Amino acid sequence: MSEGKTSEDETAPPSTASATPSPAAREAQIDEAQIHSPAPADLLRTAADPALTEDLSLALLKRADLPTEVLEQLAKNANALKSRKVKIALASHPNTPRHVSVPLSRQFYTFDLMKVALSPSVPADVKVAVDDVLISRLKTVTIGERLTLARRASGRVAAALLLEVAIMDGKTIDGKIVDAKITDAKTVARETRVMQTALENPRLTEALVINSVLRPAASAALVHAVARHAKWSRRREIRAALLRTEHLSLARALEFSHEIPAPLLHEILTSSRLPAQIKVQLLRESEKSSPPAPC
Repeated sequence: MSEGKTSEDETAPPSTASATPSPAAREAQIDEAQIHSPAPADLLRTAADPALTEDLSLALLKRADLPTEVLEQLAKNANALKSRKVKIALASHPNTPRHVSVPLSRQFYTFDLMKVALSPSVPADVKVAVDDVLISRLKTVTIGERLTLARRASGRVAAALLLEVAIMDGKTIDGKIVDAKITDAKTVARETRVMQTALENPRLTEALVINSVLRPAASAALVHAVARHAKWSRRREIRAALLRTEHLSLARALEFSHEIPAPLLHEILTSSRLPAQIKVQLLRESEKSSPPAPC
């Protein structure tokens, strides 16, 4: 009987559990050779494999030559995309198509967005789109995050922060009148610090500063800060832009106008929003300093 029992055990069909590879065994089936395979078909199978781990996904994404189809397939691998690091690496890959990287970036935290936007491997159009996502969130981030973004983010984000300053001197912001007199002093100080930090951002360009001060939403605080800034106030094009705003003080306007030829000053003041009395004073001073016409 014992012999019969042994014979039955030996001839019994394998159970379903023993036929299905364990997760560890399946992971072992994906090796470094597959990650570095030159064959697109192998890479597609690897990217689609549900047993693909975080480490192997990141190793795969280190390949700059990955075809678009492989990256699209990896974006559909739910198990691989459970990893935050994999999502960031996928969105940052130079060959990841925009229709994959941009929707993916909308799931990121603030500083992950900043990291993707600053990555040298990310295409320019994707950087712009990621910056736009980040800029749309500026009203909801904490003051600490705003300071970090002002210091380290792209020039476009720094410029957007210049216009987010809460000191509006009675101007309209989001359809509401803000009275600077009743603004909390600590809030004012914090927002001023954000603005000053953004002006020091090494990625901020002259063109972005000019665009910021000329925007209708630009506050008097921003105009005054740029007009007094050691770096930006020396730029001739920025001085011309400041003369077109409504907030520049008479003292600064006189200082900046002295270096501008009379014909150009007339042209600038034609489109300027400065008060009429300041315009008259500038034109009068310009005429005094102009050389007399030849006889």
